[in-house]
Amino acid sequence: MHPAISLENVTKKFKDFTAVNELSFDVNAGDIYGFLGPNGSGKSTTLRMIMSLIKPTSGAIRLFGDSLLENRNAIMKKIGCIIEKPDFYTYLSAKENMKLFARAHLLNYSPSQYDHLFEMVGLKGREDDKVKTFSHGMKQRLGLAQALLHDPQLIILDEPNTGLDPQGIIDLRHLILTLNKEQGKTILFSSHILSEVQEMCSKMVVINNGKVVVQGRVDELLSHENLRVKLEVVDPDAAISCIEESPWKQFLESRDEKLFIFNMGKKEIPSLTAYLTQHLIGIERIDYRNQLEEYFLKITQS
Repeated sequence: MHPAISLENVTKKFKDFTAVNELSFDVNAGDIYGFLGPNGSGKSTTLRMIMSLIKPTSGAIRLFGDSLLENRNAIMKKIGCIIEKPDFYTYLSAKENMKLFARAHLLNYSPSQYDHLFEMVGLKGREDDKVKTFSHGMKQRLGLAQALLHDPQLIILDEPNTGLDPQGIIDLRHLILTLNKEQGKTILFSSHILSEVQEMCSKMVVINNGKVVVQGRVDELLSHENLRVKLEVVDPDAAISCIEESPWKQFLESRDEKLFIFNMGKKEIPSLTAYLTQHLIGIERIDYRNQLEEYFLKITQS
């Protein structure tokens, strides 16, 4: 079976600026695939190329095994998306907007189908209200309804949680999982927040400055077998003397005054803290992240 999305050495240049640089990754049919990177990393540019809103400077994009360049119209019928901010006729109601979009797709929706659609995205009871009365989060929900209107095989979501309240984020997560598990839809989910992708996605790719940093299965990339453990102690001189004579010396990566950084598995952390406590080493703070979380935090805060 062909991948739902396949990018091969895709590059996009805007004059002298390279927004996307030889980007390659595959999204298999049935995946919930996380597309991560800090703001300005090239995510939205990549999604706009996949949606044929802009053309790549070089490289190849294939969807469902077909060239996007050669089969655009047929491919677009299989895709639903939210790219950036969804736009509507704000002087019309939510249902009137959906009826216009259904007509554009040559769909003959029944009243019960509209009811189901609005219930699915959490707008049941507000479908007859004018869109100009909607909050940003409600417009995001309506955008998702628009993306689902023609029952697409592939759904592309660019930062869909923007503007949603905590309950809205939970509802969206549940909807994405339902669409994937119960309806078999493939979903490419863009975000700059690692925890969002960790909650839903089976695979992911992280990009920065338009290039792939890392890609693979989420459970492998976020493994607890290779953690960066930061330990802050009361007396660093006593601590280093104790650690130098212990089995934990092999895990010590670096030291900066009171802060000790270890590289170890999560299951070893209780033993380390118990050892230091037994030797009367006061611990002020301890936290840990896996290597991907540590890197991602670094690039998103830089």
